[in-house]
Amino acid sequence: MLKKYYCLKEMGIEEIIINKSRFIGLATPIESEEQAQGIIEKVRKEHMNATHNVYAYIFGENDQIQRCSDNGEPSGTAGKPVLEVIKKENLKNTLVIVTRYFGGIKLGSGGLIRAYAQSAKEAIVKAKKGYNLLMNSVEITFNYHYHGKIENFLLNYKYVKDTVFTDKVTVKLLLEDEEIEAFKTAILNITAGNAEIKLTGKEYVFVEVATNG
Repeated sequence: MLKKYYCLKEMGIEEIIINKSRFIGLATPIESEEQAQGIIEKVRKEHMNATHNVYAYIFGENDQIQRCSDNGEPSGTAGKPVLEVIKKENLKNTLVIVTRYFGGIKLGSGGLIRAYAQSAKEAIVKAKKGYNLLMNSVEITFNYHYHGKIENFLLNYKYVKDTVFTDKVTVKLLLEDEEIEAFKTAILNITAGNAEIKLTGKEYVFVEVATNG
């Protein structure tokens, strides 16, 4: 599993008008190539009267699946520019579709490349770029006597998920690899060694970042 990879938080749709042509960009995270194809087909049906429904997507841990389509635009002027925007943003598991309604003014090859790239970029901004960070799921169990001190200590950690009260207290949280040893030492110091600390698995956390200009 990758330690960290850039992706989108949600679906985003943005419309721009260039020389009377409408460009409707849709950017979305995908979980499979089949899902990408399903979304493409749905958009084609929703915009069946559009002049073009151009798309590009990248999927796989190593970006092993990369597809794009000009959908009738001159070769290399639509799907490839959209794909290049996804690559420039360093996004994984991402689909971008740009629907064009022709406005009567031809844009030329250079104009088309710029228009499709701009539309893709605007949609990605709307979809909120970020990264998935692989973290460790951790459980600590301790006596009620230490609850107050540990509760205060845990204020330093962002990803405290749950606290369960039974005959003892169990806290579930997420830690990065480099945090684990110092965390263990601190908990054992607070509890005089009377705490059980377990690593229970791995989980991705999405962290939103600003999109490049």
